[in-house]
Amino acid sequence: MIRAAEVRDIPRLLAIYASAKQFMHEHGNPHQWNGAYPDWETLQADIEHRQLFVMEEDQHIYGCFALIGGEEPTYASIDGAWLSDTPYGTIHRIASDGTRSGVFRHCVNYARERYGHLRVDTHADNLPMQRVVTENGFIYTGIIYLKDGSPRKAYEWIR
Repeated sequence: MIRAAEVRDIPRLLAIYASAKQFMHEHGNPHQWNGAYPDWETLQADIEHRQLFVMEEDQHIYGCFALIGGEEPTYASIDGAWLSDTPYGTIHRIASDGTRSGVFRHCVNYARERYGHLRVDTHADNLPMQRVVTENGFIYTGIIYLKDGSPRKAYEWIR
């Protein structure tokens, strides 16, 4: 089941992000999500904007993601080309505790019920994420840059 995250979920979500960071570090991606990010304040803001969701089974939260509608500022410029300039939703901060498979697929299915156009980005070292993104029908479109100038591989899906 996917539902909107609540403030009471934040401690569990921080544990999931810690698990995801460990997985990334162990699988050749030591540069993404360093430090406290995503932190309590980021998650609380996502909840306030009703854009953070949890994946839950038998009252056990095993995954989470942000699904954000509207323009993503870091997507305004791309080394490459977006497939479309129609309104879109962006998937950010997807993470799992590793106890369930298909987390990205479930997230994408949920997002596709709400948007006919989706975008996502990931670090160049995050090969597992790149694999599941393309397996779920996203097309690589180029490189975008975060506010701090860090590059990310960008992907897009259109119904």
